[in-house]
Amino acid sequence: MEGCFAVSIADKLSPAPREVRIAGAITALPGLALIVFAVLLLVNGQAGPENLLAEVAYYLVLAAGTVACAAGLVMGKTWARSPGVVVALILVGVGWYGAGPSGQPLWGVPLGLIGVAVLVLLFRRPSRAWALGMQEGETEEEAAERDGAAGRAARREREERDS
Repeated sequence: MEGCFAVSIADKLSPAPREVRIAGAITALPGLALIVFAVLLLVNGQAGPENLLAEVAYYLVLAAGTVACAAGLVMGKTWARSPGVVVALILVGVGWYGAGPSGQPLWGVPLGLIGVAVLVLLFRRPSRAWALGMQEGETEEEAAERDGAAGRAARREREERDS
């Protein structure tokens, strides 16, 4: 069979490069931690009864957004890159505050490092090329002029229609 080549299962499931999928998996960690925190808050009932459900709901909404962003990155959805960057920047800020002014380096340093790791992964060249929808031999500027991801989606639709 000429022209056939092996494609890994991960590439079939997600068009994103490995860096983006790893960033998505890492981004899921704070979302899952928020879910655990909300459940522990509900079980322990530390807040007053009038505030308890509001706090739990707040943390669950934050967790849902973070997990949705992580799932989008893992599945290769370009819309998830910007929220992923925002989540990472928030983690860096919370980590800095935890390690510095709060005096909790055991919590702050790992959170900050998680945020930095996600930022590095999302801004590596393969991740940028994926977000822009770069084609072989094309510069980032040329891809941006061609409409990046929108151009890639239109090309994918044309290919599906032609096959």
